[in-house]
Amino acid sequence: MVFVATTGCTWRQLPPAFGASWQRVHRRFTEWTAARVWAKPHRILLEELGAVGERDWSRCAIDPVSVRAAKGGT
Repeated sequence: MVFVATTGCTWRQLPPAFGASWQRVHRRFTEWTAARVWAKPHRILLEELGAVGERDWSRCAIDPVSVRAAKGGT
């Protein structure tokens, strides 16, 4: 999951050396996302960055992959 997030590759491009099929990794990612597994580490990271003055909201972005174009935008 981290490999996909940091390299920008697709799920299908996961190297077989990781030992799990791309389908299994994607399914697990989907399950963990639905279970909000990522929310706690994300919140902790933001709190730690904020505590040391490193949280910079001017550099914030919304990932367009996760935002559905409700009206079929391009």
